[in-house]
Amino acid sequence: MKKTAITLFTIAILTSCVSKKKYVELENEKGELQSQLQKTQVEKEELETKFSAIQNRVDEYNSKINSLTEENDSKLVTVGDVAVISEETKRGMRKTLQNVDPSQLSEAKTLKDSMNLAVSYNLQKSMNNSSLNEDDDIAIDIDETVVMISISDKLLFNTASYRVSNKANDILQKLADVINSEPSIEVMVEGHTDARSIHTEKVQDNWDLSVLRATSVVRKLQNDYEVSPEKLIASGRSSFQPLVDNETKENRAKNRRTRIVILPNINKFFALMASNE
Repeated sequence: MKKTAITLFTIAILTSCVSKKKYVELENEKGELQSQLQKTQVEKEELETKFSAIQNRVDEYNSKINSLTEENDSKLVTVGDVAVISEETKRGMRKTLQNVDPSQLSEAKTLKDSMNLAVSYNLQKSMNNSSLNEDDDIAIDIDETVVMISISDKLLFNTASYRVSNKANDILQKLADVINSEPSIEVMVEGHTDARSIHTEKVQDNWDLSVLRATSVVRKLQNDYEVSPEKLIASGRSSFQPLVDNETKENRAKNRRTRIVILPNINKFFALMASNE
């Protein structure tokens, strides 16, 4: 009996030890599973965040694509390396080209050629509708889409001065009328001098004088004639782009000039045509 009691006691102890060991193993396994679950949950949330960001980008690109392909008129066309235009804008350009000389139109072989003709036509129309006429002191040249107006020094400034004289008011008013009549252009004002050196208290050299003259004209156009400043560029050329040699008084007078370069802003030009549809 005593032996039996000892045996049962031993079995009970062994059973208790085995159960406790198993319990500890299960607890450890449970902890590992919980840790893996938490890690998986974090990874899931990170993946959901990344997926959401990617989906937003996809939706954004789809929206852009749909806006471009919703109608055939919105299809974009590249014009050389100059601009990108839509079919709707091309229709506006064709309307402009209906007024162009047929002989000139027949020489347009590409879309870029047609674009140049349309811009040139608008600029020439602006010039023809103005009272800015050529004389000995004003020269107007049109080279494709660029209009160049050279104004003699004596019409704008006193000798060796960069302050615009009152006698320039009439010519600048006419010039402003041309610039303001066409929203799709930008204007570069270039100051040119003769080759004689100059150095005064306020003017260091011919570079200085040419730039000061250009900025004086630009300020005058902006402040007195309401030309939008974002359309204006001031540039000084000093004496390094003469029309003729500087050997005579007459030639030096020709080289002292302010050149107005009217440049088409292609994007504004086509935007303007599109808005007039």
